[in-house]
Amino acid sequence: MHKPWQSLLFGLAVFLTLAIIIFGLPEKGITLSEGITLKVPSLRSIFGTREPKKDITEILKTIDSVENKPRIKQDTSFRIEGPPAKHPRIVTNAKTIKLVTDIQYTNKEALSAFFESLATLETSSSEKIRVLHYGDSQIEGDRMTDYLRAKWQTEFGGAGPGLISPMPLTPSVINKINQSSGWDRYNVFVARDKRVEHKNYGVMGGFVRYLPYKKLYDTSKVITATLNITTNPKAGPTATSYSDIKIFYGGARRKTWCEFYDGPALMAADSLKAWGDFQIKEFKVTKESFNHTIKFKSKDSPDFYGISLENGPGIYVDNIAMRGSSGTFFHQINGAQLKKFYDYLNVKLVILQFGGNALPAIENDTMARNYAGYLRGQLTILKKLVPKASILFIGPSDMCVKEGTDYVTYPQLQCMRDEIKKAVLASGCAFYDMYDSMGGRNSMVAWVEQKLAASDYIHFSPQGARKISALLYAAIMNEYTNFLKKKE
Repeated sequence: MHKPWQSLLFGLAVFLTLAIIIFGLPEKGITLSEGITLKVPSLRSIFGTREPKKDITEILKTIDSVENKPRIKQDTSFRIEGPPAKHPRIVTNAKTIKLVTDIQYTNKEALSAFFESLATLETSSSEKIRVLHYGDSQIEGDRMTDYLRAKWQTEFGGAGPGLISPMPLTPSVINKINQSSGWDRYNVFVARDKRVEHKNYGVMGGFVRYLPYKKLYDTSKVITATLNITTNPKAGPTATSYSDIKIFYGGARRKTWCEFYDGPALMAADSLKAWGDFQIKEFKVTKESFNHTIKFKSKDSPDFYGISLENGPGIYVDNIAMRGSSGTFFHQINGAQLKKFYDYLNVKLVILQFGGNALPAIENDTMARNYAGYLRGQLTILKKLVPKASILFIGPSDMCVKEGTDYVTYPQLQCMRDEIKKAVLASGCAFYDMYDSMGGRNSMVAWVEQKLAASDYIHFSPQGARKISALLYAAIMNEYTNFLKKKE
């Protein structure tokens, strides 16, 4: 017979052995067969140990100070005429604002091209420049971009939301677009559309058509299709004061008859050209109308790459939201066509905001490093296509996954952020650390509790998007203020 103390030791040994085996399993468990995975609860969920709750009080105070303290002051002795209204001169003795996170770069000239253009807008009424804001679903519906646009257009002129998709996945706060039946999207930013045999996807990484690709005959039926653009009159003076509508198109095998209605009035009627990968049709609109209808008649649909709503000189900030994209798609677009867009638009700043869609699939440091390497390849392509533009990469926000009863930051998020930053800085581009600016690890939980982020613990709410945009804008303009001081 075993003595009691021997039985106790034996039981303890068995318990420790099982504990080592169980808690030594990977966090994601072990796949036993298709659809069956063995998982064990974490020590945190069993014993109720929690990480300290993130306090973002000081960050929110900083944001309030940024929003309530304008960077510029009125200078009535120097005014620039420019739509939609006169705007004050920016004084170079303005002080920078102390922030949680600043723009990071190793190349001191990383943002100089953009800043030189901003300085030019202060003294020239004829310059028109473009900022392209590419991003995943975090910027969908014009979130974040609209804040940057409103602030910059107020200071430097320009009016209108710029490029919009003829068939957006989500309506923006400025415009809603309705289509007749038959319209479809053809995108490249998640995976190349197999229905498309060419690589002419345009500046927005996709296009729309009202007829599918098919063989054409003399007897092919003429199809009529319409697009209706409705602008929210309460979207703000800079957003609604556009006077021009430009349609970017190409690829049609037949001419397309086009009629433009401003409200109920027919304002123009003409043909869209056949063939080519970069064509533009422009229409004038009246200030009193916020409803525009475009009718098309043809046997074959053009590829519509985008529609731009704009007004005169100044700055335009285009929201190019790409749901599901990880940002590794530029190599799949015809570079010659893309350069035509960039040259025509006079792009001076490209903002890239990606990483969130890649994160769930990243399991270790090597995978994070490989993803950053793919992004570096995309930066190389962009620098060749727009050599006179600056590039700013916005790192991913905090993203949380449920662990037991808690939400905690994805295990590989910080590693991925670090690798992306290395790749961006090594490419001579600028980097903004959104993860750090919102509070770092587990900060998304606090943003959700403040109703500044959605219950998916991934996306900002409209209020949260505005606040994080205020920090981003202040960080960029801090650098611009320093740039002006150095010039003097």
